[in-house]
Amino acid sequence: MAPTKVLAGARVVLPTGTVDDGRVSVDGTRIAATAPGSAETVDLSGHWLVPGFVDIHNHGGGGASFAGGTAEDVLQGVRTHRAHGTTTLVASAVTGDLDFLARHAGMLAELAQQGDIAGIHFEGPFISPCRKGAHDEQLLRDPDPAEVRKLIDAAHGQARMMTLATELPGGLESVRLLAEHGVIAAVGHTDASYEQTLQAVDAGATVATHLFNAMPPLGHRAPGPITALLEDERVTVELINDGTHLHPATLRLAFHHAGRDRVAFITDAMDAAGFGDGRYMLGPMEVEVADGVARLVEGGSIAGSTLTLDRAFKRAVTVDGLPVEDVVAAISANPARLLGLDDRIGSLEPGKDADLVVLDAGFDLVGVMRRGEWVVDPQLG
Repeated sequence: MAPTKVLAGARVVLPTGTVDDGRVSVDGTRIAATAPGSAETVDLSGHWLVPGFVDIHNHGGGGASFAGGTAEDVLQGVRTHRAHGTTTLVASAVTGDLDFLARHAGMLAELAQQGDIAGIHFEGPFISPCRKGAHDEQLLRDPDPAEVRKLIDAAHGQARMMTLATELPGGLESVRLLAEHGVIAAVGHTDASYEQTLQAVDAGATVATHLFNAMPPLGHRAPGPITALLEDERVTVELINDGTHLHPATLRLAFHHAGRDRVAFITDAMDAAGFGDGRYMLGPMEVEVADGVARLVEGGSIAGSTLTLDRAFKRAVTVDGLPVEDVVAAISANPARLLGLDDRIGSLEPGKDADLVVLDAGFDLVGVMRRGEWVVDPQLG
């Protein structure tokens, strides 16, 4: 068994606030309340110590896809994102043939049962052709509760979230079904009105899939889904903070209106995250990544991101001007709570998994620990 470690000297972000010259003890896989005098001390002076990041919307990375790849592909993507601080990750599927999605969910469910991923997010096929983004329009379909149930069953208890255009026929019934089965119903890739979106929230929808993207813009006479999702206290809004999907002022507006407890930073990453420019497949769609921006070869729609959450964290503090404590809430605590895992992850508290990230004074990542083991060793002494 690994010796108890004491991570000392960092600015530690706790649920109660930031502690200068803080100490976090790690005993085995967990955070401990105390440490013996013989414990190994790691000097993190001049650094930040924050909880491991939790990504609830991620399609791949490291050149590998969660949306259609093999189990080894998925693990390669998981390893890539872990090296960038994401210690808990939900694998997102994209629109595909229903039978294929069901088979693929079975494979992802095995990885979730092994603890490699935290479950499955189905983004499509029950989304609007008007707001399809990088999804294959020929494979889109109205939400059919029987088909929704098929995917839930195929995930063997590992379905965590499903994105729906809830204004489509069967949408509200599907939201209710998801809520009954403990699966997050997320409003996204939608052409819904303000009123239709409120109906979806009343039916049990609790997440806005990448708010602002793939939905009608906010209008002064037609406020649309954005206003409904921002103003409803029952909804957590996903934000992609890569500088491409959202202008900094738009992100700040959402953060200000929703508040720190209702924002979840996501990557919506695809294969090129942590890998590089080139041509990739996102489900059945071919994607060109140039200068870190992913777009469909045909049509030019933005096709996910190449973001990693360490970059989202740094940008939130240094470009968007958000307080570090608010960023930690959005990138760790809030998504952990959404997944129902906040008793184990999402904050640095005794008894929780020793999942943590070390950042330098400029908010660049220098260390990652997952369940007590260094994924990226800070090598600081």
